[in-house]
Amino acid sequence: MSLTSKETDSNLLFLETSPYLLQHADNPVHWQPWSDTSLQKARDTNKPILLSIGYSACHWCHVMAHESFENPECAEVMNQNFLNIKVDREERPDLDKVYQLAHQLMTQQSGGWPLTVFLDPHSLAPFFSGTYFPPAPRYQLPGFTDLLVRIATAFEDQTETLGKQGKELTAVLKRINQLDQLEAKHPDGEIISLTSQALEAQYDQKSGGFGGAPKFPMPSRIRYLMEQFRYTKLRGDKGPKILDKVMQTLTRIARGGIYDQLAGGFYRYTVDGEWTIPHFEKMLYDNGELLMLFSDALQFGPDALFSDVVRDTADWMIRDMQSPEGAYYSAMDADSEGQEGVYYIWLRHKVKALLNADEYALIETLYGLDKPANFEHQWVLKRSDAWRSVIDRLGMDAEEAVQIFRSAKIKLLAERMHRVPPATDIKILASWNGLAIKGMLQAHQQLGEESWLQSALAALDFAQRELWDKREQRLYSTWAQGKTKHLAYLDDYANLMDACLTAMATRWRDNDVDFVRRLAEKAISLFFDKDNGGFFFTAHDHESLIYRPKPTSDEAVSPGNATMVQVLITLGHLFVKPRYLELAEQTLNWAKPAIEQSPAGHVSFVSALQNWISPPELILIRGPSADSERWLGVCRSVYAPDRKAFFIPYEDNNKHIPGQLPKLVSMEQQSRSTAYICQGLSCSLPITSIDALASALAN
Repeated sequence: MSLTSKETDSNLLFLETSPYLLQHADNPVHWQPWSDTSLQKARDTNKPILLSIGYSACHWCHVMAHESFENPECAEVMNQNFLNIKVDREERPDLDKVYQLAHQLMTQQSGGWPLTVFLDPHSLAPFFSGTYFPPAPRYQLPGFTDLLVRIATAFEDQTETLGKQGKELTAVLKRINQLDQLEAKHPDGEIISLTSQALEAQYDQKSGGFGGAPKFPMPSRIRYLMEQFRYTKLRGDKGPKILDKVMQTLTRIARGGIYDQLAGGFYRYTVDGEWTIPHFEKMLYDNGELLMLFSDALQFGPDALFSDVVRDTADWMIRDMQSPEGAYYSAMDADSEGQEGVYYIWLRHKVKALLNADEYALIETLYGLDKPANFEHQWVLKRSDAWRSVIDRLGMDAEEAVQIFRSAKIKLLAERMHRVPPATDIKILASWNGLAIKGMLQAHQQLGEESWLQSALAALDFAQRELWDKREQRLYSTWAQGKTKHLAYLDDYANLMDACLTAMATRWRDNDVDFVRRLAEKAISLFFDKDNGGFFFTAHDHESLIYRPKPTSDEAVSPGNATMVQVLITLGHLFVKPRYLELAEQTLNWAKPAIEQSPAGHVSFVSALQNWISPPELILIRGPSADSERWLGVCRSVYAPDRKAFFIPYEDNNKHIPGQLPKLVSMEQQSRSTAYICQGLSCSLPITSIDALASALAN
């Protein structure tokens, strides 16, 4: 089937469910979705494809849309010369990975969004690419309309040359997967040491974090440092400087403009190197991962700043990001009223008018309103000093200062809510929901708020109810307007499996056990590379693209391959599945050459390697459900990422338990709780008191 002339002479995005695609449904550009029919029409007409990839919260996507895609003259040039396809990168991360990598190979520059790629209609190989293009020449970039004319002419006049270029690029992409044939040169311990050295060289000693502007949180790197502190302690090494880096980074983030100081939640990055001026979009994946980190950090000791960050962010996720159906939305926009960040910034005199004298004195001193404006003559709120220093300087009583601060925040938030809010992308993504669920569960584990647990379980129930197709026994990647769309990718399976394991370690439910086992078996059958090890990003029955991604490196989130290793290790030990452990080992062996080439870019995989070298300390507890919080609390009393504790209550049916756990674990229902500490596939004798468990774990 091919599109009719009428269909390609109109914008078809109004038929889509993606909020990003719907944002472009009124453009005069004749946008088409990526589909077999759209691609066939490009081949039939021999028109080059203009592929534009972006997402709803992307500021520069909005800028280019307003400047070019809403411009009738520009749209006319696009419609006459190209088959124009618009893609939501969150719905089609496969296309984004393929063409971002192609862009990097063609231009030797990093990619980004919007991604603008011109494809040969027959091979789908790109022959020119860029990101944002202005309407007229500026920023050392050509004007977009002029560029379109030049590209259309080049496609017509240089067909043979461009075709040869496309074949060469496709060959390079295929050779990337041939890295499977390489062998690692370093022992596992050396790989871990190389990674630590690489991160040390990139660490920002002044402001924390890694690298300079723009400054991204890079949660996987912070998590790696936390884990290495734990392992150095287990080896008896002195490693306080590692923990210092973690605490410095998290403190600077918590005090910085990258964190929404009033409502909670984190923005994507800052444009400066000191965490001050954010790019104001809020992404679900960032908030899920940072919620995990700050929750984990509380295991090193109480910290009022970190506790407030966890509480406010978890509450924000429930209030602003959770759908009525239970799952979490994808993102909040950076823009409102046509301007970036206008919803979040403040004029000093307006703050002063809202607050009483004590409230203003505290807010002014804490958030630096007594200092020069930091964002276009206004203020992005950031903590200028530690809380104790501020209240001491103001001579305030500590308890009274807390009440004054809460009162001031309530007033400022109430005022902010009268502004036009940024748009929310209400699309549900399986992968990002997995991260958010895990973050909410870990927040509950540390601070005990029941509403966070219920929120996370509601989102996990949504995934089981709406994203898992019982008839097809397949997971779907996206959900919007009551409809699932796009069969799931590797990251969807991996992150939901990780969320299930965290849920099982928080409050054991049989349906979560059933779900994680279904996900594991399906992920292995759909994505595992039997020839070389590792998992492809797309399923074996996915449409054929010019390159089949098999990611190893960290991007905004950990690669699904690294997450799969972690969950397979845990599942392999928990359910005595040697096959899962073998698949984890094969994936690690396949990835080691890539890790060696860029250790700092593969910290999630190095964490998985560390977990393989030091198998998890598995604690299995059987007992009345009323005992669960006390017994699990003992297991969580210190930061121990190598420790996995599960309380399996006697009261439940536990239909998935018999014959699945290590043989020493008693299946008989008893009146008291009993714990077993398992290392590898062997377990301790029964431990029947909390004190005895605490003593055993301390040793």
